Amino acid sequence: MKAVVLEKTCKADELKVSEVPIPEIKPDWILVKVLGFGINRAEIVLRDYEADEDYINLPVIPGIECVGEVVDPSDAPFEKGDKVVALMGGMGRTFDGSYCEYALLPKKNVFKIKEDVFDSLSLEEIIAIPETYFTAYGSIEGLQLKKDDSILIRGATSATGITAMQLAKAIGATVIATSRDESRFEMLKDNGADEVLVDDGKLEEKIPDGVDKVLELIGPKTLEDSMKCLREFGICCNTGILGGMEYVPEFDPIKTIPNNRYLTSFFSNYPTQEIMDRLFQFVIDNDISPKIGKIFTDLDEISQAHKLMESNEAQGKIIFRLI
Repeated sequence: MKAVVLEKTCKADELKVSEVPIPEIKPDWILVKVLGFGINRAEIVLRDYEADEDYINLPVIPGIECVGEVVDPSDAPFEKGDKVVALMGGMGRTFDGSYCEYALLPKKNVFKIKEDVFDSLSLEEIIAIPETYFTAYGSIEGLQLKKDDSILIRGATSATGITAMQLAKAIGATVIATSRDESRFEMLKDNGADEVLVDDGKLEEKIPDGVDKVLELIGPKTLEDSMKCLREFGICCNTGILGGMEYVPEFDPIKTIPNNRYLTSFFSNYPTQEIMDRLFQFVIDNDISPKIGKIFTDLDEISQAHKLMESNEAQGKIIFRLI
């Protein structure tokens, strides 16, 4: 089969497609024909520098998510031909992921897609959902977002940010979105932003009345400022690290978290069948169309896909449809 095999950290231009054996089935693992997958920032990080870490089992086929069809369910409660989604739990990092034609995946990371989902969404839309929508949906749940809340989405031009705007508007919240680039403002408004602000790292003074909720996708780099944007009893969910900083140096929670404000986080490593069912149903019930930035159809285009992700120009999910 065709697969992208990462043997060391490298530039996007160095990604190549190889011919490798189709994986052999084993207990508690499922062989899946990959119908498509999304490109994620985590895969750029892996290729760029994280592959040097000891916990990455090189060589590895990257890819933290996919939509596929069961070829051999082994001892898992699936049938041949079932359409499934798989994501996270070490996929594409500690074991081979989705940048390939056939993936061998642990059953705990594979979830059945109900047949009626295909009645409401195209295959491309389904491929665009797994990791990005799971991350945005889990963050929105953690924020306990409700109708008439105001929410600040920091890093809103990312695929997760655009998705979070869609979900927040479906709930009935007022959305304030940020970007460092004013040329992105119209795109953000087209995707549901009620107000757009230039993010210069200091938003507290630009939002004098504060907001009920903050989705922090820039991460530790702007977290302290985001906490100061909250109204009393407001919640901030730290989900992303788009700012390139993974930790708050010398973090002092007493000084960083203002009184009667709450800090939570969302880590997308633990999907379940229940939450995936709930997510797909939410998308269908609210007539949400996943925002797709670019569709690739050939694994040989993987370098172009990574370059597009690095450029931050996609304005939506970058996906591969392999059938």
